Amino acid sequence: MGALMWLASYPKSGNTWMRSFLHNLLRGSDEPVAINDLDHFCLGESDSKWYTRHFEGVLKEAGEEEVARIRPKGQRDMTRAFPDTVFVKTHNFLGEKHETALHNMDVTAGAIYIVRNPLDVALSMTHHFGTDIDAAIDRLGQEGAITDMSDTHIMEYHASWSTHVSSWTARENRGLLVMRYEDMLAKPRREFRRVSDFLGLKPSRDRLDRAIRNSSFKTLQSQERRKDFKERSEYSKAFFRAGKEGQWKGILDSDQVARVVERHGEQMARFGYLPGKKKK
Repeated sequence: MGALMWLASYPKSGNTWMRSFLHNLLRGSDEPVAINDLDHFCLGESDSKWYTRHFEGVLKEAGEEEVARIRPKGQRDMTRAFPDTVFVKTHNFLGEKHETALHNMDVTAGAIYIVRNPLDVALSMTHHFGTDIDAAIDRLGQEGAITDMSDTHIMEYHASWSTHVSSWTARENRGLLVMRYEDMLAKPRREFRRVSDFLGLKPSRDRLDRAIRNSSFKTLQSQERRKDFKERSEYSKAFFRAGKEGQWKGILDSDQVARVVERHGEQMARFGYLPGKKKK
């Protein structure tokens, strides 16, 4: 039985990339880990299978308060998945719903949080959620943003991009590592070494470089082309679509950029995302 290590992010911000890196790092093999095996290593917080035993009836039909009641119990069950640290993906903001924490801190060891420029997030969301840019920008600002219950997943509480980011990063915590997606792209060896150090791992340079290479966007994209990816949205042609920064510059118009900055400027400034300005 282990404690939970949350891999947290707002949707479309690099969570899958981080999961792939960690799986490849800990496995240590020469060949890349299959993308459709990522859930064998990292659990999904919203996966219904962790909660069905705690609910009498059809879980898909449960209300928000009923799900809130069983969420801590399901997360406690996750600690039994592996004997050591249990990595768990979450897109929930860090907070409470119906007077219950969305993340059970009694069984939590820490968290790695990935933040990405919301201008690029909005563009990526159009492909994942099957919507247009204006609707994606609207969703970025919705405090009540929530996913639907399904046959396989309970609801996720995303909140707005700003609330999500500030909820996880407002307070310094030795149990929290905050990563910028853009830094992971620009300096992968430095940034992923930070991850291994945070987790108390001491991989050789060769092992670290191999894990970075085996989880690169090029490698993940190649795997998806050959075998598809079970986490791909029904709305998108590919989950691993571009994997770059700054794509918004050629697609979002000035009014759309202004809307994002007006709503999220405070958090964007913290992480160097305001157009024309760099991170301090």
